Amino acid sequence: MNNPLKRLSPTEAADFLRNRQAILVDVREPDEHARERIPGAICLPLSSWDESEVVSGPLVFHCRSGARTYANAQRLARKAGGGECYWVEGGLDAWKTAGLPVELDRRRPIDLMRQVQIAAGSMAAVGTLLGVLVSPWFLIVPAFVGSGLTVAGLTGFCGLGRLLMLAPWNRSALAKS
Repeated sequence: MNNPLKRLSPTEAADFLRNRQAILVDVREPDEHARERIPGAICLPLSSWDESEVVSGPLVFHCRSGARTYANAQRLARKAGGGECYWVEGGLDAWKTAGLPVELDRRRPIDLMRQVQIAAGSMAAVGTLLGVLVSPWFLIVPAFVGSGLTVAGLTGFCGLGRLLMLAPWNRSALAKS
């Protein structure tokens, strides 16, 4: 894929942001941004973009690992309206590895996708273990979890994610946003 974004290492991005009037744009979801973020980054999650909106000024995009940013390079370049646009290679993870500052709010829950992964993985592991040690009927649990994840991947609807959004720790975090 021809990437219209210019690559910056985390240290190059930090220098670039310090020396130019660039806007640092975090394309992750609000729950991810609320828990951990690069100071000064604005949150414009990819999932809620209005394709017709353009942000003026040089833009530096980042996500957690760089993969989401790289995969959406064409959309991000359109957001810049033909202006200068860059991406932080390795995203927030590489930024932290480079020893650059991040803001972390431990009172915020971990992002919803990680909660889903933890819950689904735990249910599948426990269901399999119980299926082997107690009764094969428990193997229904990992089959159900696997089916649910397949449906979520195909449709974008995640029932477990919806249930976790109702959990008390997530409802109180949403109220703070």
